[in-house]
Formats: sequence, C-alpha cells, structure tokens
Amino acid sequence: MANERKGDLRERMFEFACDVVQFSRRLSKEPGVVREIAWQLADAATSAGANIEEAKAAYSRRDFAAKNSISLKEMRESLYWLRVIRQCDLAPIAEVQPLLNEANELTAMLTAGMKRLHPVLLVLLVAAFVLVLSSEL
Repeated sequence: MANERKGDLRERMFEFACDVVQFSRRLSKEPGVVREIAWQLADAATSAGANIEEAKAAYSRRDFAAKNSISLKEMRESLYWLRVIRQCDLAPIAEVQPLLNEANELTAMLTAGMKRLHPVLLVLLVAAFVLVLSSEL
C-alpha cells in the first residue's frame, strides 16, 4: 500500500480493494473459517469499490446516494473483518494494520460524503432527537 495519500476517493478505494485481494489470497491458503473470513473480506472490499464506480455513472441524485450508501456499508463490513483478523491473530499485525488504517480512513471519508448528500435528513434527525429530549423533560 502506498504511503502517499494522493488521488481521489475512487482511486484509493480501488487500491484498497487490490491490496485486500492480495492479502486475502495469502490468508485463504489456510483452510476452514480463516479461508471464509478472507473471502468475506475480499467480497466486501471489492464491492465497496465497485459501488463507488457505479455511483460515478448514477442517473439521479437518489441513485448516487444509494450507491454511496452501499459502498459505506461494504466498507464498514471490510473494517469489521479486518478487526476480526487482527483480534484473532489470523495474520501478522504488520500486514493487517495498514489495511485497517486505510479502511478507517475510507470509512470516515464515505461517512462525511453521506452527510453532505443527506443534509436535510440530518437536520430532521437532530430535530426529532431534540423533540424526544424535550418531551422527556
């Protein structure tokens, strides 16, 4: 994984997916549950990148938001599997940690993007929260 963080989100997600595929190939050489986890991780990471690419060709704002939402969901799943791999010592920490760091950064970037896509929804959620709190007082 390159130490430089240049390039746009789509490029970083593509590079992350490729890094995860290579990592998963090595990890999947072990049979059983470890192989299944490696495949789950590869599925989630490549899906996150593919959905970001599809969002670029979205035909509406709603379609764009839906593809970005799926990408965020899949990136969170990637993050989960990487945490399992690290916690269960399924791979050397030196291999897992850079992927985990990148997954955290990409998740944060996707989350920030979703907040920009749904500002009205965020305002409504905050208003509902304030109403619930005020009714309890």
